Amino acid sequence: MSDLVAELSQRALELAPEDRARLAEELLASLDTDAPAEGDAAWGAELRQRIADVDSGAATLLSADGAFARVRSQLH
Repeated sequence: MSDLVAELSQRALELAPEDRARLAEELLASLDTDAPAEGDAAWGAELRQRIADVDSGAATLLSADGAFARVRSQLH
């Protein structure tokens, strides 16, 4: 590990947890050069629509146990 990387790592560990999480997300996103920007926009729109559906009551929500039970019943 270079001296700069070691220094940055040490300083990052001194950040508050939410700041470390944000930094980690930004660093990981910088490595994802294969994903086109328009795909990100499409996913953002999809997520906003799903959130709106949940908030308005239009979406039917399942518990994790319910979802697993449904999958198990379809597998058998």
